[in-house]
Amino acid sequence: MEKILVVFTGGTIGSTKTDKTINVDDNTSYYLIDRYNNSEYKREVSFDVSQPMSLLSEDLIPKDWLTLHETLSQLDLSVYKGIIITHGTDTLPFTAAAISYLFNWTPIPIVITASNYPLEDERSNGFRNFVNSVEFIINDDIPGVFVIFENNKGESIVHLGTRLTQAVPFTHEFDSISSIIFGKMKDNKFQKHEHVSNPSFEDLKKPKDKADLPDINFSTDVVYIKPFPGLNYQHYDFSVIKPQAIIHDLYHSGTACTRTDGRFKYSLIEFTKDCIDNDIEVFISPIRDMSEDMYVTSNDILEAGAHYLHNISIEASIVKLMLAYGSAADNYNVLKIMREPFFYEYI
Repeated sequence: MEKILVVFTGGTIGSTKTDKTINVDDNTSYYLIDRYNNSEYKREVSFDVSQPMSLLSEDLIPKDWLTLHETLSQLDLSVYKGIIITHGTDTLPFTAAAISYLFNWTPIPIVITASNYPLEDERSNGFRNFVNSVEFIINDDIPGVFVIFENNKGESIVHLGTRLTQAVPFTHEFDSISSIIFGKMKDNKFQKHEHVSNPSFEDLKKPKDKADLPDINFSTDVVYIKPFPGLNYQHYDFSVIKPQAIIHDLYHSGTACTRTDGRFKYSLIEFTKDCIDNDIEVFISPIRDMSEDMYVTSNDILEAGAHYLHNISIEASIVKLMLAYGSAADNYNVLKIMREPFFYEYI
């Protein structure tokens, strides 16, 4: 009989609803296993269970990724056919990226899944997501880190862990960067989405070295800024508390405001120069490959000294930058980590 480890972390899939309030309930986690074992979908599989935390995913912080890393690192993975991690939806892309970076070498499938509503809600896709996670592990011997989540069309989508992007507000709809999903589960079988940016089964099954990290930690001294019309950089005063780095989001075309007005308060160029003068590195993402035509504003930002992270989602960029600054001793090694592919994060 095959054995799967299920790691419960809380989230909506581990919650119940009481008086219009949703909160984590430790008993719900085991209800999921019991429901599966008593369902028509049950396979010849047994489950080991671990619950290193129980929280709503919006309360997750980077040290919780280290807890998951410690939990999984203590295991003899050869004992298991695969691992399922249940998680909340709010920070799912960030945890998926973190686990992908830390376990890029995994010889077995690690599937992270979640639920749009608590399990007792008839609208919930959580149980189906769990069933499809089991089927993916049992039927398809594909090592790596993946996310399985049913969309609003009833399709069970399989994403590579580093490519998942934030769910669209109000819809619970997830996607992969550039909508390049890894595949779908249909009739209990995995159907791969053939795309030049997707790895082959052969590539996934090749033994991989662990990511070359001097230490394993995540820095919380990374500041994320998202552009909007009228963003005033004068509000970012780092004279008291200085971050290690800024990661600056961009508009969809890889641009941000460079307009000078008064004291340059709206210009990312001037903000970048000011950060560099104060020994704060600036990274910009997401942006397409530099071989493509770029707007003059994007070129000007890069010429000001910003580091571009191309062809990678903002979620994967943030987590990787936190890992780089938490694990590396200096900026040289930070840049080395950021440029090295860990688990197909670059399309």
